[in-house]
Formats: sequence, structure tokens, C-alpha cells
Amino acid sequence: MTTQTAALSHLKVLDLSRVLAGPWCTQMLADLGADVIKVERPGAGDDTRQWGPPFLQDADGHDTSQASYFTACNRNKRAITLDMAQPEGQALIIKMAARSDILVENFKVGGLKQYGLDYQSLKAVNPRLIYCSVTGFGQDGPYAERAGYDLMIQAMSGLMSITGAADSEPGGGPMRMGVALVDILTGIYATSAILAAIEVRHQTGEGQQIDMALLDVGMAVLANQAAGYLNTGLVPQRQGNTHPSLAPYQTVATADGAMLLAIGNDGQFARFCQAAGQAQWAQDPRFASNSLRVKNRELLLARMLPVTRSRSTAAWIALLQDKAVPCGPINDLAQAFADPQVVARNLVVKQPLAHTGQAHPAIDSIVNRGTVKTVASPLRLTATPPVLHRPPPGLGQHTDEVLAELGLDAQAIEALRQRGVV
Repeated sequence: MTTQTAALSHLKVLDLSRVLAGPWCTQMLADLGADVIKVERPGAGDDTRQWGPPFLQDADGHDTSQASYFTACNRNKRAITLDMAQPEGQALIIKMAARSDILVENFKVGGLKQYGLDYQSLKAVNPRLIYCSVTGFGQDGPYAERAGYDLMIQAMSGLMSITGAADSEPGGGPMRMGVALVDILTGIYATSAILAAIEVRHQTGEGQQIDMALLDVGMAVLANQAAGYLNTGLVPQRQGNTHPSLAPYQTVATADGAMLLAIGNDGQFARFCQAAGQAQWAQDPRFASNSLRVKNRELLLARMLPVTRSRSTAAWIALLQDKAVPCGPINDLAQAFADPQVVARNLVVKQPLAHTGQAHPAIDSIVNRGTVKTVASPLRLTATPPVLHRPPPGLGQHTDEVLAELGLDAQAIEALRQRGVV
């Protein structure tokens, strides 16, 4: 599969976003073959280039100045540096927008209008442009002017209120998720909205603005917890690794640690009981249905734990996995990436780091290590699968290349560089 035959190879994307939500969206588009040009500040770049430790390492195993964070959401892109505060920089972005299908930005509401780079201004230049704005709180409402960050949204949306152990338990209290999941989910929602807007453009010939808000996404992904509250008025509470509507659906202790038991129906519970040598549990009137097991969760767990502690985690998985009883180990990342299924699915990808051709000492020193590793795209299209055609770029790595495509010669590009425009 080449970029020319990938699913989105016909699309050009102008990426004015930074950090995670916007770049996650544009990396998804790039993985599917779109030509994504990432615009960064001269000399500094995307904030995540400095978000370390951990940092990428040079050939001698020493930290460089390049944080590994950046590599999580910026592969398959071309990177240029451009100062949009300067009129010449604005003119170049407008010229690129005129040739683009999609623009993604995550500036504060109204932040790009002063540069003539807001949707209405660019729509006049390119009516077919799909302009995706990612903000904390959306383009309207009392909080529209506020900056928004993933952790703030996890707190405000209620996600933290249902994550973590109950207050009455050791270590209890609201807990953030281990990754910036609202940012990531916003990027995924944004990608879906962009693809929908492309389909609409096929019919109308016109683009549109997409208003993506972290808060909207944070509320949307409350899923069953939101449905329960909205339809009963009961506020869900934190309950650690147990499930509010299923039992036993949680971590349970084993002889050498713990495992995850995810029983979702009565048949699975009966098969678990039979395998555990406790077939009578499935007939017990207190445990005979899921609703009863949820009601009597603590009583059931008190009976289960002496049994689950009688075997190791590996022994339980070996016993249950061929009986269609969902269970699994609780891996750390090293164990997860070493898992045979993860290995078989080729979920770690390596890309050679090409030399920048310019003076970028930090990224050039990383080149000596040869490769950078990222997690493969989970999008498995049989006819047009994701492509790997560029590693995460060095700061400004493709500036000359992209500007040349706009018609600038080497002398003009050097003059812009001398003036600090690029």
C-alpha cells in the first residue's frame, strides 16, 4: 500500500493544532494517507516536543531535548515552522489553506481572527475548506472564552467522580485516567466529523466549520453512567474496579496477584462456577441472575475470594479461557507489549528516522539510533489499510519542501528565514 492508493490520499490537511486532541485527529487522517502539513512556531514548535521526561535517546543512550510525547501523535506528517504573527506568515498560511481540503486548529475562540485565519476569512478564499476548531468549551456558551485542558474536563464532566476507589476505601477519592483520554476521544470524534463533512461536500461542493469541544466529548462518553443518572436522578458513585450494572465484573485476588474477571451474563457465570468447582453458586437464589448478583455483590465476593486465591492468575486464565469465561491478566505496559496477541497483531511499528537535511542537532542525534517506535493504527481496512510513510518529523524538517511547492525559490525561502518568518 502506497500513500497514492491509501483511503485519504486525495486529501490535503493543514494542521495548526498543538498538544494532543488536534494532532491525534490529524495523525489519524495522515495514517489513512492524507498529506498533513503541521505548522509550528519557529524555534519552539509544538509544546509536546518539550513535555518530558521521558525523552528520545541518542546513539549513546543519553536523553536528547526531544520528548517522546510528541511521537505519539505526529507520525506521517510534514512539519514546517512559520510565524503567523507576521503578515508574511499569515499570507503563506492563507495560500496553503486555499489548496487544502481540511484545516484543524485548537486556538482559543476568536484567536485566529486577528490574523485573518478564522473560518469566515478562509471560507472566502476556499469555500470547499472543512475547518475543524477544537476548544475546551466550544464556540458559544458562558465558558467559550476559557482555555480547556483534559484534566479540567475530566473533573468538570464528572468522569473523575466515577473513577477511583470509593471514599470509604483505602486510597479512595476522585481519580484521573492514566492517559488524557478526553483529548484522544475528541481527536477521534473530530476525525469522524471531518469525514462526515467530506461526504456532505461531495453533495454540496461546500465545506463547513466543525465545532469540537472537550467538554461536549467528556459528557458524551459518560455513556451508561450518564444514561443511568438522566433516567433515574441517581448520581453514580465511585466503586473502584467493580461495575455498577454487572457482577462479578471486576478484579479478583489470585494466589500470586490478581486477574480481571468480566462476566457479562448468566451463562458465563454458570460456566465460571462449574470450572471453579462451585456449581451450586449458579443455582443459589441470591446469585441466579445478574441483577441478583449485583444486589448481593459483597456476599458473592466473600465466597469467591477463597476460591480465586487457590490458583495463580495464569492457572485461572488457562482454566477459563476455553470455556468462554472472559478473564485476563492485569498487565503493565511491558507485559502488554510482550503479549503474544499484541505481537501477532504487529501493534508496535518502527520507522527509520531520515536525516533532516538541515541543522537540527537534537533530531539528527536521534537519527543515529536508527528508528522510532510508535503504536500501530487500529484501523484495519482490508483494501486501503493505514500507511507508514513518515516518522514523527523534526522541527521545521519540511519547511523548504513545502514552501517550494507554493512556488518560492531557495532565495525567497532564505530571506523569510532571515526575517524570522520561518
